[in-house]
Amino acid sequence: MVKFTSWFKDRQIKSSESDREKQSPQPNHQDENTESTQEKTSQSPLANLRKSLNGIIAKLPGGHKPIYRRYWFWAGLGLSGGIIAASYGISAIDRSLPDKAELNAVVREQTLTIKAANGTILQQQGEATREQLKLEEIPDKLQKAFIASEDRRFTQHNGVDFQGIARAILNNLRSQNVVEGGSTITQQLARILFLKQERTVWRKLKEARLAQNMEEELTKDAILERYLNLVYLGSGAYGVADAAWVYYSKPVSKLTLGEMATIAALPPAPNNFSPIVNRRAAQQRRNIVLQRMQEEGFITAAELQAATAEPINLKASAPRRWEVESPYFISYVQKEIPKYVSPDVLKAGGLTVETSLDLQWQKAAEEAVAKTLRNQGRWENFKQAALVAIDPRNGQIKAMVGGKDFNKNQFNRVTQAQRQPGSTFKSFVYATAIAAGFNPTDGYLDSPLIIDGYEPKNYDEGYRGWMSMKDALTKSINIIAVRVMMKVGFEPTIRIAHKMGIKSELKPMYSLALGSSEVNLLELTSAYGTFATQGLHVEPHGITRIIDRKGKVIWSPNFKPERALDADSAAIMTWMLRNVVEYGTGRAAQIGRPVAGKTGTTDEARDLWFIGYIPQVVTGVWLGNDDNKPTWGSSGSAAYTWHEFMEQVVSKIPVAKFPEIPKLAGRKGTIKAQAMKPRRIVIRSAPVYNNDEDDSRRSYRRDRETTSNDSSQERTYRRRRYRRRYSQEEQQQPQEYTSRRSRRYYQQNEETSTSRRRNRRRYRIEQSESRESGSQRRYRGGVYDLPSRIRRRSPSTGNSSESAPKPSPSWRERLRPTTPPASETAP
Repeated sequence: MVKFTSWFKDRQIKSSESDREKQSPQPNHQDENTESTQEKTSQSPLANLRKSLNGIIAKLPGGHKPIYRRYWFWAGLGLSGGIIAASYGISAIDRSLPDKAELNAVVREQTLTIKAANGTILQQQGEATREQLKLEEIPDKLQKAFIASEDRRFTQHNGVDFQGIARAILNNLRSQNVVEGGSTITQQLARILFLKQERTVWRKLKEARLAQNMEEELTKDAILERYLNLVYLGSGAYGVADAAWVYYSKPVSKLTLGEMATIAALPPAPNNFSPIVNRRAAQQRRNIVLQRMQEEGFITAAELQAATAEPINLKASAPRRWEVESPYFISYVQKEIPKYVSPDVLKAGGLTVETSLDLQWQKAAEEAVAKTLRNQGRWENFKQAALVAIDPRNGQIKAMVGGKDFNKNQFNRVTQAQRQPGSTFKSFVYATAIAAGFNPTDGYLDSPLIIDGYEPKNYDEGYRGWMSMKDALTKSINIIAVRVMMKVGFEPTIRIAHKMGIKSELKPMYSLALGSSEVNLLELTSAYGTFATQGLHVEPHGITRIIDRKGKVIWSPNFKPERALDADSAAIMTWMLRNVVEYGTGRAAQIGRPVAGKTGTTDEARDLWFIGYIPQVVTGVWLGNDDNKPTWGSSGSAAYTWHEFMEQVVSKIPVAKFPEIPKLAGRKGTIKAQAMKPRRIVIRSAPVYNNDEDDSRRSYRRDRETTSNDSSQERTYRRRRYRRRYSQEEQQQPQEYTSRRSRRYYQQNEETSTSRRRNRRRYRIEQSESRESGSQRRYRGGVYDLPSRIRRRSPSTGNSSESAPKPSPSWRERLRPTTPPASETAP
């Protein structure tokens, strides 16, 4: 009662106060009323919501219990927790999936595809598809056969077909066997490209999520095209093009409806349904696919009946991805790939490597090598050959043959075999001399020479006296090459050779001029290409692009030409090397257009070389034996192989001219020579040949002795007059001999009795022949008439002009009647 009375009093007080406020209104009472109205309006929704919730809670079961003891509270908590967990799981799956940029992948992981310059596949490794087809190249009924077999609602779902999953479960329960799968074509493609084949729930969840992502990024046609090119179809076939070849040895465009259904029936169990493995099961599965096609309206009842009655006629072939073309070149490319891509990228795979190989050139190279081994190889006793062709303008390798048979021996003689280059290295010695300002018409003495105990000899062990550098290179004279290198020095020669492309170690020794340091065919051929490009060298390479599985170019060559030799020196060297092919040891390489090159032969003809070039192509050839056994051949066989290859290649290459030779007089060098200072030099005189006909006689003698060298194909040609300039440095008494008589006097004084005996033995045959012009000699069953024109210089101690040797009478003089001396005719 007390409480109620106090409440009543308060009520009266509040009402009286409100009456007073009404009687005395304030000036801004209208604004205050507006504000109070707004507060009531803003508070009313919250109050209403609170009242509604309280009403709902009151009506729920267990309204008299605390909220944490009500079952609907825990149900709601579980539902919300499930939603949160599902969201977290989806986000976790998304984090483990490839990003959207990778969804455009068109090849499997762990694969490697190597292509030729025209796009032809040379080799494939891993689960790769040999022939990628565009969707429009695949017959429409073959596409519909796969849709009917694997994903009837392909065009309707967004990657996951829940209706199809329910239908597959129901059909499998009815048949008490797995007769239908629930995975869509998109899910299968996701599994092929990004997932492994383990059977786990986690993998199925990732597969479904990937399929949805792919549907957002790719069109239905793009998904179907990738699937038909990548799906495994048994017997080593990946994709419909491979399957058509493996089972029927035909392209997809020529498949019958029954054959299309047979191939489309394979994805669920390729090895079980393969017609090669189980023809009966393949036929039953084919008929199921045909029935589904008819149900979906893809074929008519008549087509179904005809295709069902069609027998399975196989014409099996090996998968094309097992085929390997140009195996030596492929092995070279495989070793080059790690230089350009990281190990992680290489391990992931899916790479496509585009190369510079020209298949027509490669075929011509293989034919030329096979022909030489089949013919010359048998009777010249060499078992192996190698050839490489390079475009010197960009360094691209166009053809490569590394041996006779890759299946028996995988050793690549183009890149792995280190052999002595022989006389082919002389070009670098002469190039260094030309770059140092030497004149190619400078004369050098071809005579016996001993330098610090090293005694170089010409291949035929003969001597020709004074010769120009140009003619010495043409005839491949060893002693003059050594003399030239003595004038230019080791270091400049080695530096020039390395700049031009030689990567192997070159040892500074006198025999370097004759090719004693080992090199491989690829670097030697590339170095000669520097002459063809007027002194510019480009690194040789066989890879033009590397593309990842997403189609992105991850590497392309950036080899820029580098100046290795000045243009004038390169032009002069080309002029000299053209002379080798036109008049010297490389005449077997003539192809009816300007060609420059050099032959090379090592001791006992163990290595036979020819490196030649035109402005657009440089090609190197090596012949020999892996065990380094001597051959019975000559470098002419290598030049012939070069000719056989280039004759086919140049038919589609326009004729290009070499640069004009620059003015020789007054040239200044671009490098500095570093002349050697040997501790001891011994120069001996020897009988020399005065004309080119003597070269023919020596060639005859070498044939008789069944030996060969770079001069084995020399013939008589026009005499040339050249400048004579010679200087010889000797530690005890350096002198310069410019007069012909003084040179002869020096040679005669240096001659010893030992050398005279050796020379008499060496030229006993020629002296006996010179006695009579009509003398004959038998050679291998044939008779050859030999003119006697060998002239020898007799030793003399006099210094006058009469000390010169008396020439032998010509054949005209010997035919004249002789008149006896007066003392004999007197009566």
